[in-house]
Amino acid sequence: MQFNGTQNYIASESLKLAVNAAITLEKPLLIKGEPGTGKTMLAEELAQALDTELIQWHIKSTTKAQQGLYEYDAVSRLRDSQLGDEKVHDISNYIVKGKLWQAFEANKRPILLIDEIDKADIEFPNDLLLELDKMEFYVYETQERVKATERPIVIITSNNEKELPDAFLRRCFFHYINFPTPEEMAQIIEVHHPNVKQDLLAQALQVFFDLRDVNGLKKKPSTSELIDWLKLLLAEDIDARTLHDKTQKGGLMPLFGALLKNEQDVSLIEKLAFLAKR
Repeated sequence: MQFNGTQNYIASESLKLAVNAAITLEKPLLIKGEPGTGKTMLAEELAQALDTELIQWHIKSTTKAQQGLYEYDAVSRLRDSQLGDEKVHDISNYIVKGKLWQAFEANKRPILLIDEIDKADIEFPNDLLLELDKMEFYVYETQERVKATERPIVIITSNNEKELPDAFLRRCFFHYINFPTPEEMAQIIEVHHPNVKQDLLAQALQVFFDLRDVNGLKKKPSTSELIDWLKLLLAEDIDARTLHDKTQKGGLMPLFGALLKNEQDVSLIEKLAFLAKR
């Protein structure tokens, strides 16, 4: 299995090497990077490239590791016992399979995405050490051992919101997705907006990267936000000259709501434009 990027996903050479190294080592690939740099999309495109199933486990602050294995639905069993349902005698009817269980029993080697692992409690990664290492776990209610038929390719994403335990990091192959250069960004945009005019693209990239370089910006715009912004520019038929004109709307670019996501950043750009005029 080799990943070389896809028609819809421009992967750097270092990212390709990281994906293929993790596949060869049969270790989880831990991907970090700014929000919007394509971490989740990597798993989606990898599944497409390898023509295999993608099993997605999106982590929330309330997610527990046990949910990835299985959950025992005691409430349903109690209700069924009160109703005299015959299936109450087989406890396996009340075992709800988690995402890891689904990945373990897949006939073809699947992609398992554990998305935004740093959202969960600090103990969450440690609680999955054994299962990700051995690719098996024990179901106490039914006294059965679930073992992976085919070891899944595990992609784990993190937005770097909190530190992950050393014991967990030791078991992963790590890669940080650097923010795209203007040249790489032009290639990415070509995939999503192949018909964009080159003068508009050049001016949009200039505005975008200048915005990211502003000191004091609370939230820098991401790749996905640039793609959305260009989609709006094309829909509204806004040309490169309009983008270049900094006298409009207090120095703000057209449709700035696609790039600036809070009032502090909007105010900062307006103040800088005002000072530049003076």
